[in-house]
Amino acid sequence: MKVLVVGGGGREHAIVWKLAQSEKTIELYCAPGNPGIAELAWCVDISAEDIDGICEFAKAEKIDLAVIGPEVPLAMGIVDRLAEVGVPAFGPNKSCARLEASKAFTKSFLARHHIPTAGYREFTDKETLLKNVGVFGYPMVLKADGLAAGKGVVIALDAKEAAEAIEEMMGARVFGDAGDKVVVEEYLTGVEASMLCFVDHNTILPMTSAQDYKRIFDGDKGPNTGGMGTYSPSLVFNPALEDRIRTEILTPTLAGFQGDGLDFQGVLFIGLMITDQGPKVIEFNNRFGDPETQSILPRMENDLLEVLLAVCQNRLSQITLRWNPKSAVCVVLAAPGYPGSYPKGLPISGLADFDSYDSDQINSDQSGLNPSSDIMVFHAGTAFGSAPNTTETVTSGGRVLGVTALGETHDDARAKAYAALTKIHFEGMQYRKDIGLINK
Repeated sequence: MKVLVVGGGGREHAIVWKLAQSEKTIELYCAPGNPGIAELAWCVDISAEDIDGICEFAKAEKIDLAVIGPEVPLAMGIVDRLAEVGVPAFGPNKSCARLEASKAFTKSFLARHHIPTAGYREFTDKETLLKNVGVFGYPMVLKADGLAAGKGVVIALDAKEAAEAIEEMMGARVFGDAGDKVVVEEYLTGVEASMLCFVDHNTILPMTSAQDYKRIFDGDKGPNTGGMGTYSPSLVFNPALEDRIRTEILTPTLAGFQGDGLDFQGVLFIGLMITDQGPKVIEFNNRFGDPETQSILPRMENDLLEVLLAVCQNRLSQITLRWNPKSAVCVVLAAPGYPGSYPKGLPISGLADFDSYDSDQINSDQSGLNPSSDIMVFHAGTAFGSAPNTTETVTSGGRVLGVTALGETHDDARAKAYAALTKIHFEGMQYRKDIGLINK
């Protein structure tokens, strides 16, 4: 069976790694991939946003299943286009992808179906918004309506910060067209958590829980990023909370999809705030979370390919998900300057040293991705060096690597992850020291 994974980040590396463990015989391709993915799949030099190129390749190679990783090609309608050339794809169609591509669309959906979320208002005019700063008091949450790589959210502590954020979004247009509309939300207090769900037309099936860390600095300070780390399962989850999420959020969401004619097939990522009043939805995403995937898939005991096919064939109700009882912690190693401007091409050392670890701590091949190991190093923003015949790996993005560890306990997983990352180095490497601590 030929499977094409679209994307080239840490999420896609984790997906490819998990698919490579399938009991089925799979010929794996990835477009465009990265040096870590190249250890496991044929990497194809096609951008994830080159929809024509991906469709041409998938048709020519007779791809049996395309798995779409990033949000941008989903919003561009890649699933619809692949269907036109006869290639089944795992991921929502363009209509459903609006749930991530537009914050306002999602807020309207949540309100219409009485799903708990923060109060909100939409603005398309900068001056009108400036006159309404503090409409929900402070802190004030401002979100660029469109896709902004996880960075289009600002929490303003006062009117001055709010005015500056509005000017950046709607004046300087730092997020481009994504800031043409701004959603202002009530600030929610609580602990953030993430729940990823497989969804087909008839079933919504939650995966194990996870908690992510968006801010760049320890103590949850500094600007938002695409994610600086995650752990699973979330320490804030318990059976009573899971029942409330299922009753108050998951069930009405599926009913809402059906009532609105949204034929969702894929992964629904639900960002949650666990408040004193109960769980509330912060956001919907339409794909595997990044870096949540790097802590969730290492704990999945199912054959991932079987689950993806069940979603695409509307037989998800036949699947029972099974999870390793171990805990997982993923720490992201980022380039200096991220989430602002950052250099590229910095040599990375230590990736080939994982086989030198004590066998009780790690049992890994050179890529750090042996399925039997408790340590996994997922490539996010890496590339091959430019020197002729080089096998050197260099940085190519803001989030460079995700170091994931499994442990018998949560604290054991944290200790393993932080011990492992000390073996890796590139100039200016930054990472949070508090991933896995509940009080962010």
